[in-house]
Amino acid sequence: MSGNSHELDRYVALCTPEGRLNPEAKGWSRRPLHRCNLRGPWGRRKRWDYWGVTWEGGVLSLTYADFDYLGMASALLLDLETGRELEKVVPVPLALGFSQPDTVGGADIVFERLGLRLEFREESRGTRLVTKFQSHGRLVEADVLVARPPGHETLNVVVPWSERLFQFTSKQNTLPATGIVRVDGVEQVIGPEKQAFGCLDFGRGVWPTHTVWNWASASGGVDGKVVGLQFGGKWTDGTGATENGICIDGRLHKIGEDVRFDYDRRDFRRPWRILTETSDRVRLDFHPAHEKRTKVPLVVAGADLHLCFGRFSGEVKGDGGERVIVDGLFGWAEEMRARW
Repeated sequence: MSGNSHELDRYVALCTPEGRLNPEAKGWSRRPLHRCNLRGPWGRRKRWDYWGVTWEGGVLSLTYADFDYLGMASALLLDLETGRELEKVVPVPLALGFSQPDTVGGADIVFERLGLRLEFREESRGTRLVTKFQSHGRLVEADVLVARPPGHETLNVVVPWSERLFQFTSKQNTLPATGIVRVDGVEQVIGPEKQAFGCLDFGRGVWPTHTVWNWASASGGVDGKVVGLQFGGKWTDGTGATENGICIDGRLHKIGEDVRFDYDRRDFRRPWRILTETSDRVRLDFHPAHEKRTKVPLVVAGADLHLCFGRFSGEVKGDGGERVIVDGLFGWAEEMRARW
């Protein structure tokens, strides 16, 4: 199905005073324009801020999420050479004490409980990510600034399942990252020379009980250009909206058609194919190098996430048909199945 949502150019509230989807909020934009004033029924509202920072040799993932009945803060440091995962997850019943802004970058987020420190600090140059935790007897510390270059375009879209169920998502990749990561005091400096980029997934919405999605993202240098890949699948099917696009040197090339993810659910480490449904704008192979599985069984809910880090190769096309040959661009692809 081809997405036909229109491009927005002014600020808008996501919800009506009654908590339903504001018809004027439907569409997509090149910068965040939505104020996510959620009013939906308790238990169906989902809010999250996720930051993924990648560089040659490593990944830092930070999550702060409020699902009404559960809050979740987590930090993951992955060493790709050794496959070592250092992770700290702190669940908080009823998301007590959680607070998140209604707009992208609208306020600082600070969390410090049960051995996990997590900070998303908004600064004039971008967002500073700070974390500190212990995992497997090792002390992890990180302080990374993810810059927001002037005029940098991002993908912001409302996915409307119905007037009562909907999601606003802001996907922002190819954001230059610089900073320090330490493990037991051993310091690693990351920056442009290590292809270090940040990616934000900001989500606010009212969700159905059962959800399946795919997400793929990557950022890096390609033939003198900075290229970002952003694709999603399954969860947007039938809505008329897509979260698909390519960022080339800070300009968004929106893809209005669905993208298909082909992979082996019996072995997520096997190569994936990611293709646009009706055109040749996306023709990519994804080769996983590391799989992280997270299974969260709850009394009346649960989630099963297969998150694979690896490299993309193939071809994508910009708005004007310009070809970009991708060869080994580092990023991730995932499948999420949730009953929440």
